[in-house]
Amino acid sequence: MIATYPFSAVVGLDDLKLALVLNAVSPRVGGVLVRGEKGTAKSTIVRALAAQLPSVDVVAGCRFACDPAAPDPDCPDGPHDPGEHRHRRPASLVELPVGASEDRLVGSLDVERALTEGVKAFEPGLLAGAHRGVLYVDEVNLLHDHLVDLLLDAAALGTCYVEREGVSVRHAARFLLVGTMNPEEGELRPQLLDRFGLTVEVKASRDPDERAEVVRRRMAYDASPEEFVARWTAQESALGERILRARALLRGGVALPDTRLLQIAAVCAGFEVDGLRADLVTANAAMAHAAWQGRDRVTEEDVRVAARLSLPHRRRRDPFDAPGLDEDLLEELLDRHRGDDDPDGGGTPDTPPDGPGSQPDQGEAGPTPDPGPNSQLDRGETGHNSQLDQGEAGPTPDPGPNSQLDQRGAADQEEGGDDSLGGVTAVAGVGAPYRVPVMKVPGLGAGASGRRSRARTPRGRATGARVPHGKVKDLHLPATLLAAAPYQKERGRTGAGLLLRGGDLREVVREGRESNLVLFVVDASGSMAARRRMTAVKTAVLSLLLDAYQRRDKVGLVTFRGRGAEVALPPTSSVEAGAARLRSLPTGGRTPLAEGLARAAEVLRVERMRDPDRRPLVVVVTDGRATAGGDVDAAAGLLRGVACVVVDCESGPVRLGLAVRLAARLAAEVVTLDDLGTVVREHRKAS
Repeated sequence: MIATYPFSAVVGLDDLKLALVLNAVSPRVGGVLVRGEKGTAKSTIVRALAAQLPSVDVVAGCRFACDPAAPDPDCPDGPHDPGEHRHRRPASLVELPVGASEDRLVGSLDVERALTEGVKAFEPGLLAGAHRGVLYVDEVNLLHDHLVDLLLDAAALGTCYVEREGVSVRHAARFLLVGTMNPEEGELRPQLLDRFGLTVEVKASRDPDERAEVVRRRMAYDASPEEFVARWTAQESALGERILRARALLRGGVALPDTRLLQIAAVCAGFEVDGLRADLVTANAAMAHAAWQGRDRVTEEDVRVAARLSLPHRRRRDPFDAPGLDEDLLEELLDRHRGDDDPDGGGTPDTPPDGPGSQPDQGEAGPTPDPGPNSQLDRGETGHNSQLDQGEAGPTPDPGPNSQLDQRGAADQEEGGDDSLGGVTAVAGVGAPYRVPVMKVPGLGAGASGRRSRARTPRGRATGARVPHGKVKDLHLPATLLAAAPYQKERGRTGAGLLLRGGDLREVVREGRESNLVLFVVDASGSMAARRRMTAVKTAVLSLLLDAYQRRDKVGLVTFRGRGAEVALPPTSSVEAGAARLRSLPTGGRTPLAEGLARAAEVLRVERMRDPDRRPLVVVVTDGRATAGGDVDAAAGLLRGVACVVVDCESGPVRLGLAVRLAARLAAEVVTLDDLGTVVREHRKAS
């Protein structure tokens, strides 16, 4: 129940309620993406909203929830006559699990019955069940990209298309789309972020009184659910009735004056968002907010509220940017394009008295996340960071000549301390990331779909056929016909049709690309600690992290220095976390190379039990020196059979070749820091 939740206990939850309500008033807004830390009632409030949506009339017996007043003419269960027998039911709440398949999402055709019996049997998916209700996707950032694409396409078009083996099925799929995610577990691609209409950032309050109130109400519910629900019924009913009034007002027509439309366009242009989807979403959200407030005309306050919800996630250009909105710039743009004849005068319009359970009526936005300094990426000094999305090359940082003075400084640092932290420490800066050569795991895997190594995947180019294990999901028609052809005479075929049996069916074997676990093992010892040298190393690893993000990999970070090694970042899909740990990585002390390799082997052992199909790629970033710790040969043996790459950080006129020897022990490819920058230099020459 929405009204039961003390919204002050979670920063941004008022905005979340408002965003959900605006979508309930107008599905054209395009859904809500809820970003926030775990345990902030994201799922609770989404499920509570579904209970407040008005009930719907559906055609009796229709699996696709057709409206009796205007049935879908292409409904697979139709055609339905207008006014056909109906029944009334609550708006549906359909939850899409992270592990769902494409067939479960969009529906599936029974290929066996279609070929052997000639029956066009279609089993609806979750999109059909969500029609005229709510589709809730928890942890949407963990869904496979192709499922997110299908989901967002259906949400944008209001129609689900299923194309299988020459049979085409379509049905209406209009729903309120809500996705929740924890950014610590990885981000959505900017292209997918843009497809969500609104976004809200939530986090738990640090006020003890507000947190105590949440616990108090939860315990009251656990003690007596019926009494607790009855206590809040009036406010919940008032919220549902207000949504109905706002819908009716919006259908009757809410005016969007040219002055407001120009303000919307100016704000979107001023924040340099890509494309025009932001303008459309902001306009629809502003109209929905006006109707929610009981007005038949959009005001500046409606535009302000809509922009705060629709623009923050569209300003994020790469995985290291933090979403946010500059409030001062928003006010400046609104003032600049207000117009001399603006009757609003820029003030907040009067609103009707708030009813019970209507906290979001004020249209107040939560605090804007501070993007932090984040060097050039947050300041937009890389030309909107377009190279990050498109894989174009950026400037190559200068690793410096690594002069004798630098080498002496590194040696002094390495020998300067022998405590557990390695004595003298320093934190080097990080340059702008650049494009790096593609590193792949050899062989053919079977992991999750991605963009790095070759693998057997559900999507990709067809490479053969096989006898299916269980139900056929991807029919290989030529192979099926060839399997059936030799038996037509003995099966008694007399006509033109081909006689098929279940054993004739063959399914497609496809080859695509998989994502991998890219585990970085970074030497942070004193031999690497010369400032200019470590800056080049950090920048190279940051570039490799960005490459892992673009190829949908999981990443992990192991560092070694002083007397041991530590897991700075356990395997995760969040490259932002990896970048943050990398930037703050200290250096100094001795070089326990063996401990770093052993810790990497342990991380892989644990991860293999969690995700056995995901193949690892270990990237060791070091100059090859080992001045402390155990036996390097024994530690390297722990990684036998694992695909490895050694990034040789040794430079200067005199080189010992220690990293090359390490690569031989690991049976690994060797890449120098100069090799990583080769792509950048070639790009510059071509341009």
